[in-house]
Amino acid sequence: MDYTDKKLKKVTQYFVSILSVTFVSLTGFILSDTIGYKTVALILLFTVSLLAVLFDIFPVLTAALLSALILNFFFIPPLFTFHIDSTEDLLLFLMYFIIASINAALTIKIRNTEQRAREKEEREKTIRLYNTLLNSLSHEIRTPLSTMLGAIDTLKENHSQLSEVNRAKLFSEVEIAGGRLNRQVENLLNMSRLETGILQLKKDWSDMNELVFSVIEKFSDDERSHKIIFEANERLPLFKLDSGLVENVLHNIIHNAIQYTPEQTKILIEASFANDVCKISIADSGSGFPKSEIDKVFDKFYRLPQTKTGGTGLGLSIAKGFIESHGGEISLENRKEGGAKFTISIPCPISFVNNISNE
Repeated sequence: MDYTDKKLKKVTQYFVSILSVTFVSLTGFILSDTIGYKTVALILLFTVSLLAVLFDIFPVLTAALLSALILNFFFIPPLFTFHIDSTEDLLLFLMYFIIASINAALTIKIRNTEQRAREKEEREKTIRLYNTLLNSLSHEIRTPLSTMLGAIDTLKENHSQLSEVNRAKLFSEVEIAGGRLNRQVENLLNMSRLETGILQLKKDWSDMNELVFSVIEKFSDDERSHKIIFEANERLPLFKLDSGLVENVLHNIIHNAIQYTPEQTKILIEASFANDVCKISIADSGSGFPKSEIDKVFDKFYRLPQTKTGGTGLGLSIAKGFIESHGGEISLENRKEGGAKFTISIPCPISFVNNISNE
């Protein structure tokens, strides 16, 4: 908030404070014969207390001083003068002003203390989250870098002694490590795009069957440990969406399934549509998620307790953000037959190939 906004906010608080006290005083003056000036004093005190909950200290103290002067001039006998004849009324006036001022100051102090406590808690939470991120990155970045540097050193020092098979294996290790490192950098950049609100959708007509197959192709090296099953649905129309973001979502979910399910388990992908909504499900045959953890799965930096090291806990959070940027939803449930199932729903224009022209 810049200086102009702060000044406008302060002026608004003064205006509302004075207006509130004036309105209550005018109403009290009209009803003073019925309710009595002592009741009016209580109502004014309540008004000042309410303002203290909402506004800063000086506008509230201004309201407290103004209400005390109004109470004296318009309500405490003799009327329309600041003179007070009765000792009881003088005590009432002094107690009113003291209580209103102390009440305003204490209420604001309590509110500020609570605000500082919330800010401290937020800072501690942020520090814990980023410590988690840094700890994960220290592993996720150091490991592939070490692999790449080690493979390169071996190639440089023993190039002539290495067989073609060994050289190919080392190049493969560099490629896999580079892909792993690139994935972590992409996750960090994508999270930054989501948090700063600069994400811009690039929607175009997309063939969901081709999109899913292109994602599966990137996991070809993992097919020995996991079986990814997808049968093309020839009845699917074309969907107008950001295929790059949806591809990233599918990649993150499938990668998560491969990382955290036992080897030789199956990952089943299905695509369908209904009522202009693209639906994609990714199910695995692992052990599923603890029920108490399902609501936390999409939280930033969250990782299941007692899982193997690796991963930053950003993949599913990014997937949720990308789907919601389309106005869609992503959900997680455990399957009755075992394993977990992610369901993606994206409302978007649909069209069959024959209906598209000049797109």
